[in-house]
Amino acid sequence: MSSFTSQVLLSTETLTLRDVHCSGTCRHRSAEECAASTQLVFPYRGLYLRHVASDQTVADANHVLFFNAQQGYQVSHPLDGGDACLSLDVSPALLAELAPTAWVHAGEGTVFRAQSQRIDARAQALVALLRHSLDHGNIEPLEAEALTLTLVCRSLGPRTSRAPTSTHARRRLADRVKMLLASDLSRRWTLAEIGAEIGSSPVYLTQVFKQVEGVPLYRYQLQLRLARALDLLGKVEDLSALAAELGFSSHSHFANAFRQAYGRSPTEFRQASRPA
Repeated sequence: MSSFTSQVLLSTETLTLRDVHCSGTCRHRSAEECAASTQLVFPYRGLYLRHVASDQTVADANHVLFFNAQQGYQVSHPLDGGDACLSLDVSPALLAELAPTAWVHAGEGTVFRAQSQRIDARAQALVALLRHSLDHGNIEPLEAEALTLTLVCRSLGPRTSRAPTSTHARRRLADRVKMLLASDLSRRWTLAEIGAEIGSSPVYLTQVFKQVEGVPLYRYQLQLRLARALDLLGKVEDLSALAAELGFSSHSHFANAFRQAYGRSPTEFRQASRPA
Protein backbone atom coordinates (compact mmCIF):
# COMPACT_ATOMS: atom_id res chain seq x y z
CA MET A 1 0.00 0.00 0.00
CA SER A 2 1.21 3.52 -0.77
CA SER A 3 1.51 5.88 2.20
CA PHE A 4 0.02 9.38 2.32
CA THR A 5 0.80 12.55 4.21
CA SER A 6 -1.46 15.59 4.16
CA GLN A 7 -0.66 19.04 5.53
CA VAL A 8 -3.24 21.83 5.76
CA LEU A 9 -1.65 24.98 4.35
CA LEU A 10 -4.69 27.25 4.52
CA SER A 11 -8.16 26.89 6.00
CA THR A 12 -10.83 29.61 5.88
CA GLU A 13 -14.60 29.82 5.72
CA THR A 14 -14.53 29.47 1.92
CA LEU A 15 -11.68 27.07 1.14
CA THR A 16 -9.14 24.57 2.42
CA LEU A 17 -5.77 24.04 0.77
CA ARG A 18 -3.71 20.93 1.49
CA ASP A 19 -0.28 19.69 0.45
CA VAL A 20 -0.66 15.95 -0.17
CA HIS A 21 2.22 13.53 -0.70
CA CYS A 22 1.98 9.88 -1.77
CA SER A 23 4.89 7.42 -1.74
CA GLY A 24 3.55 5.74 -4.90
CA THR A 25 4.77 2.30 -3.90
CA CYS A 26 1.59 0.61 -5.15
CA ARG A 27 1.88 0.04 -8.92
CA HIS A 28 -1.52 -1.61 -9.35
CA ARG A 29 -4.92 0.01 -8.94
CA SER A 30 -5.77 0.96 -5.40
CA ALA A 31 -9.00 0.02 -3.67
CA GLU A 32 -11.86 2.25 -4.75
CA GLU A 33 -12.31 5.44 -2.77
CA CYS A 34 -14.21 8.69 -3.14
CA ALA A 35 -13.97 12.31 -2.03
CA ALA A 36 -16.54 13.62 0.47
CA SER A 37 -16.70 16.93 -1.40
CA THR A 38 -15.67 18.05 -4.88
CA GLN A 39 -11.97 18.94 -4.96
CA LEU A 40 -9.61 20.51 -7.46
CA VAL A 41 -6.25 18.73 -7.34
CA PHE A 42 -3.07 20.24 -8.81
CA PRO A 43 -0.20 17.72 -9.14
CA TYR A 44 3.17 19.46 -8.96
CA ARG A 45 5.59 16.55 -8.67
CA GLY A 46 5.60 13.03 -10.07
CA LEU A 47 2.82 11.27 -11.94
CA TYR A 48 -0.04 8.89 -11.26
CA LEU A 49 -3.04 7.47 -13.11
CA ARG A 50 -6.59 8.08 -11.95
CA HIS A 51 -9.22 5.56 -12.99
CA VAL A 52 -12.96 6.29 -12.99
CA ALA A 53 -14.80 3.20 -14.21
CA SER A 54 -13.22 2.46 -17.63
CA ASP A 55 -11.84 6.00 -18.05
CA GLN A 56 -8.24 6.89 -17.24
CA THR A 57 -6.40 10.18 -16.91
CA VAL A 58 -2.74 11.03 -16.36
CA ALA A 59 -2.15 13.25 -13.34
CA ASP A 60 0.93 15.40 -13.88
CA ALA A 61 1.97 19.01 -13.38
CA ASN A 62 0.35 20.10 -16.64
CA HIS A 63 -3.19 19.35 -15.41
CA VAL A 64 -5.79 20.04 -12.76
CA LEU A 65 -7.90 17.03 -11.77
CA PHE A 66 -11.52 17.11 -10.66
CA PHE A 67 -12.42 14.76 -7.83
CA ASN A 68 -16.22 14.86 -7.80
CA ALA A 69 -18.00 14.32 -4.50
CA GLN A 70 -19.02 10.69 -3.94
CA GLN A 71 -17.61 9.56 -7.30
CA GLY A 72 -15.65 6.34 -6.99
CA TYR A 73 -12.10 6.24 -8.35
CA GLN A 74 -8.88 4.25 -8.15
CA VAL A 75 -5.23 5.33 -8.41
CA SER A 76 -2.15 3.58 -9.73
CA HIS A 77 1.52 4.61 -10.00
CA PRO A 78 3.27 3.41 -13.17
CA LEU A 79 6.51 5.27 -12.29
CA ASP A 80 8.79 5.30 -9.27
CA GLY A 81 9.02 8.30 -6.97
CA GLY A 82 5.44 8.89 -5.88
CA ASP A 83 3.70 12.21 -6.31
CA ALA A 84 2.78 15.45 -4.60
CA CYS A 85 -0.33 17.57 -5.14
CA LEU A 86 -1.98 20.73 -3.96
CA SER A 87 -5.56 19.77 -3.10
CA LEU A 88 -8.22 22.48 -2.98
CA ASP A 89 -11.62 22.13 -1.34
CA VAL A 90 -13.84 25.13 -2.15
CA SER A 91 -17.21 25.87 -0.58
CA PRO A 92 -20.06 24.47 -2.73
CA ALA A 93 -21.60 27.90 -3.32
CA LEU A 94 -18.31 29.42 -4.47
CA LEU A 95 -17.45 26.43 -6.68
CA ALA A 96 -20.88 26.62 -8.32
CA GLU A 97 -20.23 30.28 -9.07
CA LEU A 98 -16.75 29.68 -10.52
CA ALA A 99 -17.33 26.53 -12.58
CA PRO A 100 -18.34 27.18 -16.21
CA THR A 101 -21.84 25.85 -16.90
CA ALA A 102 -20.69 23.83 -19.89
CA TRP A 103 -18.15 21.97 -17.75
CA VAL A 104 -20.57 20.53 -15.18
CA HIS A 105 -23.60 18.27 -15.21
CA ALA A 106 -26.98 19.90 -14.71
CA GLY A 107 -28.62 19.28 -11.36
CA GLU A 108 -27.79 19.65 -7.72
CA GLY A 109 -24.16 20.17 -6.77
CA THR A 110 -21.12 20.79 -8.96
CA VAL A 111 -20.15 17.63 -10.82
CA PHE A 112 -17.50 18.08 -13.49
CA ARG A 113 -17.97 16.24 -16.78
CA ALA A 114 -14.25 15.64 -17.40
CA GLN A 115 -11.65 14.11 -15.10
CA SER A 116 -9.07 16.79 -15.83
CA GLN A 117 -8.14 19.95 -17.72
CA ARG A 118 -4.76 21.07 -18.98
CA ILE A 119 -3.50 24.21 -17.27
CA ASP A 120 -1.05 26.82 -18.50
CA ALA A 121 2.30 27.96 -17.12
CA ARG A 122 0.85 30.88 -15.15
CA ALA A 123 -1.48 28.51 -13.27
CA GLN A 124 1.54 26.32 -12.46
CA ALA A 125 3.36 29.37 -11.12
CA LEU A 126 0.40 30.19 -8.85
CA VAL A 127 0.45 26.64 -7.46
CA ALA A 128 4.14 26.97 -6.61
CA LEU A 129 3.86 30.51 -5.25
CA LEU A 130 0.99 29.53 -2.96
CA ARG A 131 2.72 26.43 -1.68
CA HIS A 132 6.10 28.05 -1.05
CA SER A 133 4.62 31.20 0.50
CA LEU A 134 2.30 29.29 2.84
CA ASP A 135 5.10 26.88 3.75
CA HIS A 136 7.35 29.79 4.71
CA GLY A 137 4.56 31.70 6.45
CA ASN A 138 5.20 34.91 4.54
CA ILE A 139 1.70 35.47 3.16
CA GLU A 140 -1.45 36.69 4.86
CA PRO A 141 -4.61 34.51 4.69
CA LEU A 142 -6.50 37.18 2.74
CA GLU A 143 -3.81 37.36 0.05
CA ALA A 144 -3.55 33.56 -0.05
CA GLU A 145 -7.32 33.29 -0.54
CA ALA A 146 -7.20 35.82 -3.37
CA LEU A 147 -4.33 33.97 -5.07
CA THR A 148 -6.19 30.67 -4.71
CA LEU A 149 -9.30 32.08 -6.35
CA THR A 150 -7.13 33.50 -9.13
CA LEU A 151 -5.69 30.01 -9.60
CA VAL A 152 -9.18 28.52 -9.88
CA CYS A 153 -10.33 31.17 -12.36
CA ARG A 154 -7.16 30.73 -14.38
CA SER A 155 -7.48 26.94 -14.44
CA LEU A 156 -11.14 27.02 -15.43
CA GLY A 157 -10.73 29.79 -17.98
CA PRO A 158 -11.47 28.79 -21.58
CA ARG A 159 -8.45 30.68 -22.92
CA THR A 160 -5.91 29.01 -20.64
CA SER A 161 -7.11 25.40 -20.40
CA ARG A 162 -8.14 22.66 -22.74
CA ALA A 163 -10.08 19.48 -22.18
CA PRO A 164 -8.65 16.25 -23.56
CA THR A 165 -10.24 15.46 -26.90
CA SER A 166 -10.11 12.83 -29.66
CA THR A 167 -10.80 9.10 -29.49
CA HIS A 168 -10.15 6.76 -26.59
CA ALA A 169 -7.28 5.07 -28.47
CA ARG A 170 -5.57 8.35 -29.26
CA ARG A 171 -5.89 9.57 -25.67
CA ARG A 172 -4.28 6.34 -24.46
CA LEU A 173 -1.44 6.82 -26.94
CA ALA A 174 -0.90 10.37 -25.65
CA ASP A 175 -0.98 9.02 -22.07
CA ARG A 176 1.85 6.63 -22.89
CA VAL A 177 3.90 9.52 -24.25
CA LYS A 178 3.25 11.57 -21.09
CA MET A 179 4.43 8.71 -18.89
CA LEU A 180 7.55 8.31 -21.01
CA LEU A 181 8.40 12.01 -20.76
CA ALA A 182 7.80 12.05 -17.00
CA SER A 183 9.98 8.98 -16.47
CA ASP A 184 13.12 11.03 -17.20
CA LEU A 185 12.69 14.81 -17.35
CA SER A 186 16.39 15.35 -18.01
CA ARG A 187 16.51 13.23 -21.17
CA ARG A 188 16.67 15.10 -24.46
CA TRP A 189 14.36 12.87 -26.43
CA THR A 190 14.15 12.77 -30.20
CA LEU A 191 10.92 11.99 -32.02
CA ALA A 192 12.48 8.79 -33.37
CA GLU A 193 13.38 7.63 -29.86
CA ILE A 194 9.89 8.35 -28.52
CA GLY A 195 8.34 6.61 -31.52
CA ALA A 196 10.53 3.54 -30.97
CA GLU A 197 9.56 3.36 -27.29
CA ILE A 198 5.86 3.82 -27.97
CA GLY A 199 5.73 1.78 -31.17
CA SER A 200 4.42 4.51 -33.44
CA SER A 201 5.72 6.66 -36.27
CA PRO A 202 7.08 10.10 -35.27
CA VAL A 203 4.67 11.89 -37.62
CA TYR A 204 1.60 10.10 -36.25
CA LEU A 205 2.79 10.67 -32.67
CA THR A 206 3.15 14.41 -33.10
CA GLN A 207 -0.22 14.71 -34.81
CA VAL A 208 -2.07 12.68 -32.19
CA PHE A 209 -0.41 14.40 -29.23
CA LYS A 210 -1.17 17.87 -30.59
CA GLN A 211 -4.79 16.87 -31.21
CA VAL A 212 -5.26 15.43 -27.71
CA GLU A 213 -3.38 18.02 -25.66
CA GLY A 214 -3.52 21.09 -27.87
CA VAL A 215 0.23 21.73 -27.61
CA PRO A 216 3.25 20.22 -29.39
CA LEU A 217 5.21 17.46 -27.66
CA TYR A 218 8.26 19.63 -27.04
CA ARG A 219 6.13 22.33 -25.40
CA TYR A 220 4.48 19.79 -23.13
CA GLN A 221 7.86 18.44 -22.02
CA LEU A 222 9.20 21.94 -21.45
CA GLN A 223 6.25 22.78 -19.20
CA LEU A 224 6.86 19.61 -17.18
CA ARG A 225 10.52 20.55 -16.72
CA LEU A 226 9.69 24.09 -15.67
CA ALA A 227 7.06 22.85 -13.23
CA ARG A 228 9.72 20.67 -11.62
CA ALA A 229 11.97 23.73 -11.41
CA LEU A 230 9.18 25.59 -9.58
CA ASP A 231 9.05 22.73 -7.08
CA LEU A 232 12.82 22.66 -6.49
CA LEU A 233 13.67 26.37 -6.49
CA GLY A 234 13.15 26.70 -2.76
CA LYS A 235 15.55 23.83 -2.04
CA VAL A 236 18.51 24.44 -4.35
CA GLU A 237 20.99 27.29 -4.59
CA ASP A 238 22.96 26.26 -7.67
CA LEU A 239 20.71 27.16 -10.61
CA SER A 240 23.24 25.92 -13.18
CA ALA A 241 23.15 22.48 -11.58
CA LEU A 242 19.35 22.59 -11.54
CA ALA A 243 19.31 23.52 -15.24
CA ALA A 244 21.55 20.56 -16.06
CA GLU A 245 19.48 18.20 -13.88
CA LEU A 246 16.34 19.15 -15.83
CA GLY A 247 17.93 18.68 -19.24
CA PHE A 248 18.52 22.31 -20.26
CA SER A 249 21.60 22.96 -22.36
CA SER A 250 22.80 25.83 -20.14
CA HIS A 251 21.82 28.13 -17.28
CA SER A 252 20.86 30.85 -19.76
CA HIS A 253 18.64 28.44 -21.71
CA PHE A 254 16.86 27.53 -18.48
CA ALA A 255 16.55 31.14 -17.28
CA ASN A 256 15.19 32.36 -20.61
CA ALA A 257 12.60 29.56 -20.82
CA PHE A 258 11.58 30.18 -17.20
CA ARG A 259 11.17 33.91 -17.73
CA GLN A 260 9.20 33.42 -20.92
CA ALA A 261 6.82 31.01 -19.17
CA TYR A 262 6.40 32.74 -15.80
CA GLY A 263 7.24 36.38 -16.42
CA ARG A 264 10.20 36.50 -14.03
CA SER A 265 13.61 34.89 -13.63
CA PRO A 266 14.18 31.84 -11.40
CA THR A 267 16.01 34.04 -8.90
CA GLU A 268 13.17 36.57 -8.82
CA PHE A 269 10.59 33.84 -8.32
CA ARG A 270 12.58 32.31 -5.47
CA GLN A 271 12.90 35.69 -3.76
CA ALA A 272 9.15 36.34 -4.11
CA SER A 273 8.23 33.06 -2.40
CA ARG A 274 10.78 33.16 0.45
CA PRO A 275 10.50 35.08 3.73
CA ALA A 276 11.72 38.65 3.55
